Amino acid sequence: MCLWADSSLPGMEANLPKRKETRKLLRIKVISMGNAEVGKSCIIKRYCEKRFVPKYLATIGIDYGVTKVQIRDREIKVNIFDMAGHPFFYEVRNEFYKDTQGVVLVYDVGQKESFDALDGWMAEMKQELGPHGNMENIVFVVCANKIDCTKHRCVDESEGRLWAESRGFLYFETSAQTGEGINEMFQTFYSAIVDLCDNGGKRPTSSMSVGFTKEQADTIRRIRNSKDSWDMLGVKPGATRDEVNKAYRKLAVLLHPDKCVAPGSEDAFKAVVNARTALLKNIK
Repeated sequence: MCLWADSSLPGMEANLPKRKETRKLLRIKVISMGNAEVGKSCIIKRYCEKRFVPKYLATIGIDYGVTKVQIRDREIKVNIFDMAGHPFFYEVRNEFYKDTQGVVLVYDVGQKESFDALDGWMAEMKQELGPHGNMENIVFVVCANKIDCTKHRCVDESEGRLWAESRGFLYFETSAQTGEGINEMFQTFYSAIVDLCDNGGKRPTSSMSVGFTKEQADTIRRIRNSKDSWDMLGVKPGATRDEVNKAYRKLAVLLHPDKCVAPGSEDAFKAVVNARTALLKNIK
């Protein structure tokens, strides 16, 4: 039986019950990247299965799973490809980079080499996407994992956050063992992917904005890796007082905490102040 509403009758349309608009199920593809043994699989299991697997089981090639999540009253079907981190499996994982909306990029805060390898993972993905691939329209979240192992930590939060935020990536401190940061990370991550999909597959401009310059980020990294006070200020050993002060003033303007919001800027500024003080004591 079909009921037809005569729009010529006054008030008829207004009195009809409004049908709730149903939004189409959104399907997304997410991959994990990072060195072997950084906890990629454990992070995924902690979120999807609410459990931690203490025994290390290496991912062989690719692990695949599907989960459904609710983001802002929107049902999302997430296809997760957990990629093995060992170089041996490159020929397997290189087929899975394309058509990805989100990347979980993981390093172990107790393994500096896993943090240093992040650039290599980005390069591998860029290579596999090819000249027409656009990494600007993929949501990346960086997970500084195993923060529960405080005694072995060698990559501090400001260093990891600086690397991520200078590229417009999300950043979270996580522990697959305790669950710290895991739910918040995935909720923020999936929410950002929904925004991307709703924006025609392009990251909204607001999500790509960085509150500090590349020069500030590069300077903080250089100061962090300096071998001595001369190197920190960027002057040659034996420089004059005027040269030291000139170099200091330039860095102070660039990194002063009142003007620079880059992660690690406050520590870098203090290091520069201490370096200047130490050098001037020994210069006549």
